[in-house]
Amino acid sequence: MSVRLTGEEVLRWVMRTCVQRLPSQHRPPQMHRSLLREFDTGLTPIWRTAGSFQGRLAGQHVNTVRYYCQSKTQDLKAMEAEEHNSIQPVQSPVIQAKRVPFSDKLKECGSPTDVLDLVSLYTATSRRVSNCLTRIWCINKTMTEEQQRVELRLMFEHAGFEELLNTIMLEAGRMRSLDLAYSLLAMVKLGVSPSSRVVQTLLRVSQERLNDFDKKSLSVLASGLEPMKSSPNVDALKEGMRLIIESRLPGIQSVMALQTLMRHMGKDAPPPFKRKLEMKALSMTEQFSLPNCQYMISTLATMGFCSKPLLDVCCTKIADNVHGVPFVRLLTVLRSCRDLHYRNMTLFTAISEYVVSTLDMWSNKQVILFLSVFEDLGFCATPLMDAFLERVLQNPQVLSLKDVLVVLKIFSALNHDLREHRQGFVESMTHVLQTYLPKMSSPDLLRAVVSLCMLGHFPPAPLQQLLQGQTLDELRAAGGHARVRSGRRLQIVDLCLRLDQPPLPQELTVPSSALGSMSPTEPTVNSGLVTTLRSVVGDTGIVQEGVLVEQFYFIDCLISCPLQETEGTTLSEGEAPQQEHSQRSRIAVISTPLSSVCYGTSHPRGMLAMKLRHLKILGYSPVMVMENELRSLPEEERAAVLRAQIFPEHQRPPVEQKEE
Repeated sequence: MSVRLTGEEVLRWVMRTCVQRLPSQHRPPQMHRSLLREFDTGLTPIWRTAGSFQGRLAGQHVNTVRYYCQSKTQDLKAMEAEEHNSIQPVQSPVIQAKRVPFSDKLKECGSPTDVLDLVSLYTATSRRVSNCLTRIWCINKTMTEEQQRVELRLMFEHAGFEELLNTIMLEAGRMRSLDLAYSLLAMVKLGVSPSSRVVQTLLRVSQERLNDFDKKSLSVLASGLEPMKSSPNVDALKEGMRLIIESRLPGIQSVMALQTLMRHMGKDAPPPFKRKLEMKALSMTEQFSLPNCQYMISTLATMGFCSKPLLDVCCTKIADNVHGVPFVRLLTVLRSCRDLHYRNMTLFTAISEYVVSTLDMWSNKQVILFLSVFEDLGFCATPLMDAFLERVLQNPQVLSLKDVLVVLKIFSALNHDLREHRQGFVESMTHVLQTYLPKMSSPDLLRAVVSLCMLGHFPPAPLQQLLQGQTLDELRAAGGHARVRSGRRLQIVDLCLRLDQPPLPQELTVPSSALGSMSPTEPTVNSGLVTTLRSVVGDTGIVQEGVLVEQFYFIDCLISCPLQETEGTTLSEGEAPQQEHSQRSRIAVISTPLSSVCYGTSHPRGMLAMKLRHLKILGYSPVMVMENELRSLPEEERAAVLRAQIFPEHQRPPVEQKEE
């Protein structure tokens, strides 16, 4: 006859049996809570032991098995029969969990809430809570933005999260240095407030134990401090880290370890300390591998420290082995050079020639990214631009709207000589651009039209859409810098329409209300240049300094000379000179900085090229004078250089002039 018992009676019977069989074993309260938790879910856990624990005490291996009953009652005699026939004892949830490593269970978690559920089943230790936080952060990194938003909300609402943070505060003093650093990094990355008590506790404990941090711990700690705003604890910890690293600097033998510390010190490091890091790195250049060179350049960019000796060494090695560097790293190197305002002709030429020689393996997106960063650097990669131009002309329809805008900007900003491909290029770009006109935003349309105007091309359809009242109103509605920038670009369009006078189906003008302020800030004129020019011109001409033309173009010095003094100089067609200028030539001397010409050449970039074109239309004879070339010359040589540039026809020997 079977006896039916309720679930609660069975549980009491199991507990009494376990206590009787193990009188010396103390069951922790956590086991009872775990049992009750599972009992409340409707699955009645029955924890049985086969025989006794004498086999375990004698050193024999005993397996465990867990029984569940979906109903609230169970046949007691059937249970006893199973007990006698079974040789596998059942163990409590806590004992069973200990048989499976916590780290293995943690790796199986697929969401932050899974981690929180898991940690609640184990005894909280400093190592475990740190690993849990790190695991949550790693899981979060692999999710999309929408998943992150949902999962983080569930995590913050989970009761176990607050308990986890409380445990971290209690265990912070007993954590290893690396666990302490990873815990801080994980909480910062997960969005826990830097002013919260748990973060401030970790900062304080890190300060107290900073001397115990090794290189890896310092690196992780620096990563956690990098995005944090300035505060007393953060600033004190950063200063302490700097002192620790400075004291350990002579003992660093690994290039990667040095680069990691340099990277995480960031831009806040004082200049003397940056120079110490530079000297240490220079002493290890013989150990630099190709990846070390790539990483060093990006590290210097992160520090905001342009060390020319280090950059020269790294760029030379990369240029010599450019075929072994993948696309992403090449692009990172170029962007780092741009951020550091560093130029290296050898590196730029090597990368450009490499891309040209392997053009078939690069997509349009990749080539455009290369050209874009070259344009930022002021480097005109002529062979690469010619090769890409031919590819675009074969199939321009594959370009997206963003591609078209970037390509137009690159070719116009670098003033690339299109030669026989000029007409085909501008017409192809215009055709593709017109297919995107219905969905283009007003700022994008303005950018495209400005680039085409700088190239000397004026397609009617984009111009008409740009100059519609609705488009101009949208541009005016923008505030701050966007409105000022739009006004400046509309001034360029207005100048090109008035001075280039393109043949259009109907006359198009930019309303004066859309132009914004027409009084640009006038740069300072180089007084040394004015003095030298006056000595060169003498009594044969008049030198004016700081002349503003069309309320837009600034001329450093304007020289007015009689026409017989500059033979061969004629006024441009369409000019309507005033009477006082009818017998005199006007030479516009433009002091040109390096930023206005392509790197390594005297080829004018987009804005300067447009300025020269318009000055010629207005009847001026523009002359470019390179600032850097004159600055280092003595007065006599400077005068000779200016005389040769401004009056080239007067550089013939006096004997030849007399014979003629």
